[in-house]
Amino acid sequence: MNTAPATAAPSMQIKVWAPFRVYYDGVASSVSAKNTTGEFDVLPHHKNFITLLSPCNITVRLDSKPDFVLPITRGIMHVKADKTIVFLDV
Repeated sequence: MNTAPATAAPSMQIKVWAPFRVYYDGVASSVSAKNTTGEFDVLPHHKNFITLLSPCNITVRLDSKPDFVLPITRGIMHVKADKTIVFLDV
């Protein structure tokens, strides 16, 4: 009999916020956005980076729940060590 514990799907911490409001703060399986080179996805274990965001819908994908979608006009995304922070209205 195999008694190894089940492994959970990889996830990362995501926070989407503006100076006076937090839009999303929690765990997710991915986040999608757009910069000047095009649309992109950030998955768990992504390389560290920072980018300016273009007008787009930020999509946070959640396991077993509907996606969180937020239209934005501009922002900055910072990815480091399975933590993604999106600063809006900056």
